[in-house]
Amino acid sequence: MKKAVWLLLITSLALSAADDKKVFVTKDKNNNLVFSDSPSPGATQVTVKDNATIMAPTSSVPLSTPVVQEDTKFEVAISKPEQQGTVRENSGTVYVSGQIKPMFATGLRVKLYLDGKQVAGPTGNANFILHDVERGEHQLMLELLNESGKVIATSPTTTFYLHRASIISPK
Repeated sequence: MKKAVWLLLITSLALSAADDKKVFVTKDKNNNLVFSDSPSPGATQVTVKDNATIMAPTSSVPLSTPVVQEDTKFEVAISKPEQQGTVRENSGTVYVSGQIKPMFATGLRVKLYLDGKQVAGPTGNANFILHDVERGEHQLMLELLNESGKVIATSPTTTFYLHRASIISPK
């Protein structure tokens, strides 16, 4: 019985000693703190307790995705470029950002039209980058399509002006 008590006592002491980590701190020639697990001349010992925190288990169920109901009325709008706004970009690159309300749901697709011609989409994103757009006045419009490809909402037309340096007068 005494042997079992001693074994239990030694085991508990070994486990508690394993919980305490010994760290030694010194300063280098640039006066920066240097931490080590082995002592060196002039080092100060710091005892660090490892209090591991165990997180509560979390659910692995994915977040639910919005479901499009047949009677949902969507609104589509172009937020960039602004209505009657001027884009100054010599490369002709135009960034278009759209907004979908109430919420962009799985299965919805967006088409982008520039001057009445489809230039992008259908895609599951309402942000687009147009390249090599000619200088001058342009109109943008977005169409929102459901899973079967039917247009369920259209944005108002946004007019913007693209300024590019002229080839004739590059000022």
